[in-house]
Amino acid sequence: MNAQTAKIREIAKELLEKQEVQMVIGWEKGTFFYNSTPVFITKPEDVERLIWDEYCAVNLAKLLMDYRHVEGKVALFVKGCDARGINRLIQDKVIDRGKTYLIGLPCPGMKDAGKAAELGKDKAGEAPLEAKCLRCTHPNPVVYDVLVGEEVPVTGKEDRFARIADLEKMSPDEKFEYWSKQYDKCIRCYACRNVCPACNCRECVFDQGQTWLERAVERGGNQFYGLVRAFHVAGRCIECGECERACPMDIPIMDLHHKIAKDINELFGDYEAGLDPEGPLPLGMYKTEDPEEFM
Repeated sequence: MNAQTAKIREIAKELLEKQEVQMVIGWEKGTFFYNSTPVFITKPEDVERLIWDEYCAVNLAKLLMDYRHVEGKVALFVKGCDARGINRLIQDKVIDRGKTYLIGLPCPGMKDAGKAAELGKDKAGEAPLEAKCLRCTHPNPVVYDVLVGEEVPVTGKEDRFARIADLEKMSPDEKFEYWSKQYDKCIRCYACRNVCPACNCRECVFDQGQTWLERAVERGGNQFYGLVRAFHVAGRCIECGECERACPMDIPIMDLHHKIAKDINELFGDYEAGLDPEGPLPLGMYKTEDPEEFM
């Protein structure tokens, strides 16, 4: 057991014993060595299930939505991306910051679980980082009540927009063909929506009967779903990459989100979502100096 695991168990146990929180949400070891899955702890004696290792990639922020109406506080372990997800939910007025206790964990980057599984336990250390971690600009929590461990340096990261450079060089027809092939794979499972902290509407437009989207899973409907969701989270995407990581069909969803984020930066100035719950959204307020090329 590493020192940080011991510390988070100590913190969680103290919070539960003193009844400062009614639940602690963290990670526990799953069935396989490369699985670290969410766990919900309500009893002090169960904190031994909590762990912190190189496979705690799941962003826990979205899980708070199921507990936003409880009377007491809920404690949550947060990496950089989880913390940005919390700010996203606060800014959207989905959760109350006063009802959360955030335990910050500086994140050195999470191993790609799929690659680790292929390599096997003996060689798992050679597995690369998750794609989302390679482009992470905030590995340290941006909001927390207590921090476990020392902050990690933000070095050696890829340009968050590097992956879309080749896409931008394509002609309109090539782009259409590329994305058509990608969304031909979509099975409309909604895993990308369900895992996304920015997808937090009371009722999703795609759950409103057949008003907006036909039941058949086919190219047109899949493209419509992908584009509507992408524009819905435009300027609000915290770039945690959970949508792409959760997609069972390996659709490069973050390429679409990063392209929109890059365009927003070019039009409205540098912006990263989820850093300041009080700050203005680039697409959420009107300013007279906004560009008007579309008019």
